[in-house]
Amino acid sequence: MSQIIKHYFPHITAEQERQFAQLEELYKEWNAQINVISRKDIDQLYERHVLHSLGIVSVVRFRESLPNTKGGTRVLDVGTGGGFPGIPLAILFPKTQFHLVDAIAKKIKVVDAVVEALDLKNVTTAHGRAEKVKGRFDFIVSRAVTNMDDFVKWTRNKVRKDSYHTVENGILYLKGGDLREELKPFPNAYIYELSDVFEEEFFETKKVVHLPL
Repeated sequence: MSQIIKHYFPHITAEQERQFAQLEELYKEWNAQINVISRKDIDQLYERHVLHSLGIVSVVRFRESLPNTKGGTRVLDVGTGGGFPGIPLAILFPKTQFHLVDAIAKKIKVVDAVVEALDLKNVTTAHGRAEKVKGRFDFIVSRAVTNMDDFVKWTRNKVRKDSYHTVENGILYLKGGDLREELKPFPNAYIYELSDVFEEEFFETKKVVHLPL
């Protein structure tokens, strides 16, 4: 099923294609030991987890190098779970630095194993809470770990002030459903419909919320 990635991202390299293809075996093997993906979703790994993670690309493509900084874009993935959206994005953007954080140690154990198996040099991980993370990042990504109000409280002081992308630095949040009430306190939030990008039924209600901070 990694062909679905090739369909939407036809310009990936042979190495990236190999890494994406490895994900199925790696996650099925680890999921049998530590449940990081729901049983009903593991057979839909590429659509519901990998491609969903890559929906962030419909909002912004991370730059390989930034003025006046060491290296490229820095991205923090909060509540990464089994490594989503961080790992698929790290495969697609090998010159972007990703820091994947989760409060549950066994989930980070799985992430570490996948990162090592794929030889992802641009990924670091930490077991702990988002509030404890040091440093600043261009973007903070996540897949619906909590409501936006709490998420902003966790991450507000972790965004780099200088923006060098087509959208302002801030949060890129994968969420579904009707978000009008939740986003009322954030009038500067932008909602991107993934149904405009991906044709699969799964994406009918899925969105990327961009909240500049």
